[in-house]
Amino acid sequence: MPYIFNTIFNMELPEIIITEDGSHSLKMVSLNEYYHSSFGALAESRHVFIDAGLKKLIIRDIPVLNILEIGMGTGLNVLLSIIESVIAKKEVHYTSLEPFPLEENIWKKLNFSKLIDEQMAGEWFEKIHKCSWNEKNEITPGFSLTKVQCKLQEYNQEEKYNLIYFDAFGPDVQPDLWKEDIFHKIADMTDTEGILVTYSAKGSVRRALQDAGFVVERIPGPRGKREMIRGTRCRVQGTR
Repeated sequence: MPYIFNTIFNMELPEIIITEDGSHSLKMVSLNEYYHSSFGALAESRHVFIDAGLKKLIIRDIPVLNILEIGMGTGLNVLLSIIESVIAKKEVHYTSLEPFPLEENIWKKLNFSKLIDEQMAGEWFEKIHKCSWNEKNEITPGFSLTKVQCKLQEYNQEEKYNLIYFDAFGPDVQPDLWKEDIFHKIADMTDTEGILVTYSAKGSVRRALQDAGFVVERIPGPRGKREMIRGTRCRVQGTR
């Protein structure tokens, strides 16, 4: 499956679709897989990653928030995180892993910045996609972005993260990213009391996170999903 998945991404351009809240998403037609929920791309990202994740940590007394995103995709989560950090006046160091970056003729057509009530959204969105890979870039004062073009399995970093956005394609499409050893790897990179949020609510994901040392909550999901998962890193790591 990984070989087939990689081949498809190297050969197929995603199709732009309009989701139910008017925002764009992308669809890999041959995989029948979407980058964001068809019920609303903006609504899903705000609910899962900003409201259930970033806002929970912004209120903590953490001088600098370190965020790791697994699956940058369209860059929507990065853009919404910039906006939230500016509103909260919070310094954020954001790292995003993406082995298959979008081509310019795709991301330039996405309409997120036109739907967001922030006059700098368009400029920031362009910076997200045009800034250099594999090095730290200042997008706006207080918010730095490091885009890393690699798979999670290849990523090695001693730095601890306060917040993990787990936004990989679903287990049916990318099963190698939803295994227990992956969540142990993530746990090793997560600071004590750090949070992981994902749109998935599968029992296998919950059990794998618990085994890796997370306290797991099933909380209300975005429109179209009854539940989602939020995990908080325990002080004592789980056992295999």
